[in-house]
Amino acid sequence: MDLMQNEIKKFNWKISYNKEINVSVDKLWGLITRPSNLELFHPFCKKNPIRQWPGSESIDEVHYYNGLILKRTFINWIDNEGYDLCIAPRSGSKSFVSWRIKKITEKSSNIKITVYPYLHNKGSKTKCFIPFNILIKPILKKYLYQVLSGIEWHLNNNKRVPKNKFGNNIMFSNNN
Repeated sequence: MDLMQNEIKKFNWKISYNKEINVSVDKLWGLITRPSNLELFHPFCKKNPIRQWPGSESIDEVHYYNGLILKRTFINWIDNEGYDLCIAPRSGSKSFVSWRIKKITEKSSNIKITVYPYLHNKGSKTKCFIPFNILIKPILKKYLYQVLSGIEWHLNNNKRVPKNKFGNNIMFSNNN
């Protein structure tokens, strides 16, 4: 966790989205920690190959429909609570992501994803404020909504979420 805390201090802002889902924490945790889990619920994920799984040294890749490939390196794994990871192109700047789940009742949970994106989010707050808040934040906020909606849809339908199920996202998908 110390690595994560030290790294996130370099970022100016974070973007979060949370969703209440009618499912137990155990079932939600089981879904988000399955090998290649993004293939089930992520509306922009073509494939999610695993290099190492599970736990705090997990490594996988996200192959998006638009051709983008990002490597996820997990740095913190707390059973039934969540995990933290860095995500980046194979040779590129890292963003940091935190997934957290909380029990609301026996049959409902809250899931929250927080992203510290590298784009327009380091250095001078004055120079980064407009591009971050006009470009990056709205796109990533929509993306987080789309991913969490995919989790809920998958849990309700027990099928893989269709491509772009909750709309297109300019950074992660295409219209085809």
